[in-house]
Amino acid sequence: MSLRYGRADRLIQLALEMQAARGGMTLSDIEERFEVSRRTAIRMRDAVIAAFPQADQVPSNDRAKRWRLAGNVTQPLGGITADDLTSLDNAASILVRENLLDQADELRGVASKIRATLAAELMRKIDPDLGALAEAEGIAMRPGPRPAIASSLFATMRTAIKSCRKVSFSYRGRMNGKDDIRTVRPLGFLYGHRHYLVALKDEAAEPGSDNPGVRFFSLPQISKLRLLPESFDRDPEFNLAQFVAHSFGVYEEAPVDVVWRFSAEAAPIARQFQFHQSQALEACDDGSLIVRFHAGGLLEMAWHLMTWGRHVEVLAPVALRNLLPETMPDWPALP
Repeated sequence: MSLRYGRADRLIQLALEMQAARGGMTLSDIEERFEVSRRTAIRMRDAVIAAFPQADQVPSNDRAKRWRLAGNVTQPLGGITADDLTSLDNAASILVRENLLDQADELRGVASKIRATLAAELMRKIDPDLGALAEAEGIAMRPGPRPAIASSLFATMRTAIKSCRKVSFSYRGRMNGKDDIRTVRPLGFLYGHRHYLVALKDEAAEPGSDNPGVRFFSLPQISKLRLLPESFDRDPEFNLAQFVAHSFGVYEEAPVDVVWRFSAEAAPIARQFQFHQSQALEACDDGSLIVRFHAGGLLEMAWHLMTWGRHVEVLAPVALRNLLPETMPDWPALP
């Protein structure tokens, strides 16, 4: 995306938001929404006002000045994209994972209404990109602290995924702190406690071989991202959901049989969790609960089990039990 195009895109977005905000937008709102300085926020506001003379200042009870656009002057600018629809689908998937099924149904209903209002010709143009993004963006683990990632990184990566274009970037090693230049074929994202790019190393074996070379790259450690002119052929057999189905989180490991026992005190709470899609629950006579599933990612399992403290016991595998301290902490409250 060129600098000039990027500025125009931001101004269009600001115009749309100034129309959507009934109470108008302040300069502080613009600063926060677009992550810009006060000086840049003033320039953006002035540019929108110059392009849309209908913009007016909204009376308010506070001292901050507010501006908004009245009517439907921005309607021609508000085209729905595949990225928009994919974001709605991702949000619905997160709600389902958190067992907020009613809210997920409502959000999917909104997406369906939007699709129904789009002209058939426009949907035919959107559908190929929508299918590519739907297969390329996955959800894993539970949300935690938010990673600091520039929004422009997602935009460039999504473009690369939809167009099957290679990208290069500087990648900082987590252990040695050194920056290395990587060239990869992006396949998708995996969202969770940390967000990852799923990609093939450019020097990897060809798709369909026994060593596809799929790697995870932590998005906060990526900088100096470039969209390259070279394209690649995406393996039609690769499916992100299937690729991570046997993992507890995002670390790719050979799956093993996992067995946990939760105390009688913790059992009612543990029943409310879906630890893995393959899990099976077994109630014990003493009130405890045994959870069995088949997955890899022992280190991430250990991180999660620490939140349960003394209320969980690892029956298998031994390798996971060895990752935990001999005496688990006695937390004052369960997860």
